[in-house]
Amino acid sequence: MSSGTIDIDEFENADDDAFEERNDTERIVSFLDENNDRAWKAAMIADRLDLETDTVSAILSRLKERGLVRHKRPYWAITDDENRLRSAYQLHQYHEGADEQYGAERLEELQTDEMETVQ
Repeated sequence: MSSGTIDIDEFENADDDAFEERNDTERIVSFLDENNDRAWKAAMIADRLDLETDTVSAILSRLKERGLVRHKRPYWAITDDENRLRSAYQLHQYHEGADEQYGAERLEELQTDEMETVQ
């Protein structure tokens, strides 16, 4: 986690949105992309990002299903398919923009009588 402070040079040289909070998935993908010359164990990724290992493992598994990371037990690496990664990022940006413009979807508000109850 952040100490609550950063170096003033880092502050001055950063983009305006550089310090917005990113979710855990974004942090993991960014970490793997920035360190794409190495493959990592989930525990090491968790340690570097100050996350729980189980959380990282679950996210990596979902990312693998989407073809965004590669896995050879026990190591993980970002995909080498740059188009796939770029497309996923663009889709993510689109959804974030839609959430900002229209508000995030709340599945329980969309539920009809014919649907099962959302927990």
